[in-house]
This record gives sequence, structure tokens and C-alpha cells, in this order.
Amino acid sequence: MSLKDKKAIVTGAGQGIGRSIALKLAQEGADVVIAELNPDTGAQTAKEVETLGRKAFFISVDVTDQMQVQAMVDQVLKAWKRIDILVNNAGFDRPGALLKVKEEDWNAVLGVHLKGTLNCVQAVAPHMIENGYGKIINTSSVWGKSGAVSEISYSTAKAGMIGLTKSLARELGRYQINVNVILPGLILTPTIATMAEKYQNMIIENTPLKRMGKPEEVANVVAFLASDEASFVTGAMVEVSGGWNM
Repeated sequence: MSLKDKKAIVTGAGQGIGRSIALKLAQEGADVVIAELNPDTGAQTAKEVETLGRKAFFISVDVTDQMQVQAMVDQVLKAWKRIDILVNNAGFDRPGALLKVKEEDWNAVLGVHLKGTLNCVQAVAPHMIENGYGKIINTSSVWGKSGAVSEISYSTAKAGMIGLTKSLARELGRYQINVNVILPGLILTPTIATMAEKYQNMIIENTPLKRMGKPEEVANVVAFLASDEASFVTGAMVEVSGGWNM
């Protein structure tokens, strides 16, 4: 197991891609903190991690609240003494075209993706710097690279994740902390499952592999980036999109 006895935090791990990431890290030997706002899905993922023979605990946290994030990190360090891996996956979408975007939606979407990620990194980075080791993986989207109609807030937030990742990689590289960002395409998550079939088909038609991805396929890439096999990879954008928007 490439992550044997590593300690990881995965935000937004209650369902979809985040859940698959948590389970994959556990399969590779890591103990995992499920940082999730939803108590039902978060607790369920933690139980699934434990069934794989790894330690897990669920912490209900709003990543936009700096004090809550710091309390979470303090709790993890008290229990496990170290944090090796941070996966910033928490996020959500409130679609809106340019002239219809509401200020509260803009603030909410950018808050979770950008402020939430920054809060988590700021809380974990001092510990990783002290240890001279760490793996940070952020979740963006192909829309962060290409933009998307009626996805002003989401695309902007995901583009910001790319810029934030590169800046973090430059600042933290001297401490042997790797920071990378993944760009998923159309992945069969609970949210995408509710998308109208005609829109799904439009994206699939423009995807060279002619299908949706599975959450597990994204998790496999995250597990690689979290491992020492990716020791010389930092500041990288890794698309997991079947070639959509390449």
C-alpha cells in the first residue's frame, strides 16, 4: 500500500468524488478524516473507511469558517500527531448567467472553493512545514480552464483554484510540500446524475472516450499525487476528463 499509515484530511468527502477519494486513500493504507458539513453522509463515509481496516473519524466543519477549520486541524493533530495529506475537495455550484448572477451566490461559491481551500491550507501548512513533508491536492474542473456558459461563479472559482495551487506550490516547494490540482470532467456523481440527459450527451459527444468518468477514476489520480511516487510533481494541473475540453 503506497500510503501505509499516512494521515489524510479530505474535505467534502460525504459523497461523489470526495467519498471515492477517502475510500481510495484508505485502500492504499491511509487513515482518513472525513471533513464534511453533512453529518449523515460524512458519518457514513467514515464507517466505510473503517470497514477497510483503517482509522477514520468524521468532523462536521464549514470550511469557510476559519475557526472551525483550525479547530478541526488541532483535533486531528491531537489524535494522530501528524497530517501528511490534505485534499481540498469541498465545493458546490449555483449556476447563473452573467446578467443573472446574484451577489450572495457568487460569494457563497467562491467562499467554499477559494476561502475554504485557503483556510484549510493555512491551518495545515505550519505543521507540514515543520515536518518538511506534505501532499496537498486541490479539486478544480475543466470549466476552470475553459469557462462555461451560465456557470460564471463556478468557473471563476475553479479557475481560482488553479492559480491558488500554483502559488502554493511555489511558496511551499522549499519545504518539500507538493501541491497539485486535478481538473475532473463529466463524472457520474449524485449531482451529475440529476443533469438532463440531453446535456450529458452533449458533453459525452465532445469527449474522446465517449463516456462519463467514474468517481473512482478521479480518486486513483489523487492517490497517485498523494503518494511518494509523485515526489517530483508539483504545481501540476492533471485533467481527469476523458479528453473533454483538452
